[in-house]
Amino acid sequence: MTKNNNALIEHFKQFVSKKRFDLFNKKVQDRTRHITLVLENMYQARNISACLRSADCFGIQDVHIIENDNHFEDNNEVSMGASKWLKINNYNKERHNTISTIKLLKKKKYQIITTTTSNENTDLYNIDLNKKIAIIFGSELNGCSNEALSHSDLKMKIPMYGFTESLNVSVAVSICLHYLSKKMRDTKIDWKINKSERENIMLDWLRKSIKSSKKIENIFLEKLKI
Repeated sequence: MTKNNNALIEHFKQFVSKKRFDLFNKKVQDRTRHITLVLENMYQARNISACLRSADCFGIQDVHIIENDNHFEDNNEVSMGASKWLKINNYNKERHNTISTIKLLKKKKYQIITTTTSNENTDLYNIDLNKKIAIIFGSELNGCSNEALSHSDLKMKIPMYGFTESLNVSVAVSICLHYLSKKMRDTKIDWKINKSERENIMLDWLRKSIKSSKKIENIFLEKLKI
């Protein structure tokens, strides 16, 4: 399929401007799955959408949304269309999806980090990025669930120096992703997405940017069979 993907990307090029295609090609080089974002049971659409916007801004390709009691809804005015450029994974098949999500991420070799304001055993500045990390944020009211906390590898706190003990969750996400992605990019860690994954992302972006892309793709693939 890689060969077809590459051919399809070349075919799609004619349906977007050179400027747009070059922008996609530049941005995909900066995408990473070394850090991934997990949003657990958030109920405020504006907060979720602001988190998605931060993920896109800092090149985080995958966002995992756990929907235990609350259904995910994107507020496009807040996210500024960020969800279009991300791989969003929804977990809503079970009554409680947190543990199964964590188990899935651990199978993918992610170190699980929950965010907390108390009983932490590390802070943002001491996160080891030699391992892939999945960082979990809970709802603004309740924070991460007991299930998430008990199944995490680390409980992390953002150092603060004022009287207020917590941040708005979307602000906390932005701070963490900014710091961790900058730290990651300043190291020699192999954080980049591989060629095959980059092609898949490019195809996804092109499909979402081209009118009638499905029809165009089907016609092209039929011709390849001739």
